[in-house]
Amino acid sequence: QVQLVESGGGLVQPGGSLRLSCVASGSFSSINAVGWYRQAAPGKQRELVATITRSGDTNYADSVKGRFTISEDNAKNTVLLQMSSLKPEDTAVYYCYGDFNSLFRRLGVYWGQGTQVTVSS
Repeated sequence: QVQLVESGGGLVQPGGSLRLSCVASGSFSSINAVGWYRQAAPGKQRELVATITRSGDTNYADSVKGRFTISEDNAKNTVLLQMSSLKPEDTAVYYCYGDFNSLFRRLGVYWGQGTQVTVSS
């Protein structure tokens, strides 16, 4: 079993910055990919924000390129999302996810509980 716990959300003014953190714990030996999705409102589709693979390749939604940066601290099993130049349309619940392996098999994708980011003046 794998647990993901996010932190760092909150209220910020347009143009401001926030850093989200996600810590993974539990029984896994490696990670195929980790990243962030967001959901703007209940019933709306969850959309990809950013991902980073085991090899270090990153992928960003067009809407956040140049403003958000994803990184990871493997020693701490932590993935970070640095968000800058925030816009009201970035308001959403942000979910951390990870695709994990045990020593013998792929475990699958796990999700955090979500953290609210609100961009408003």
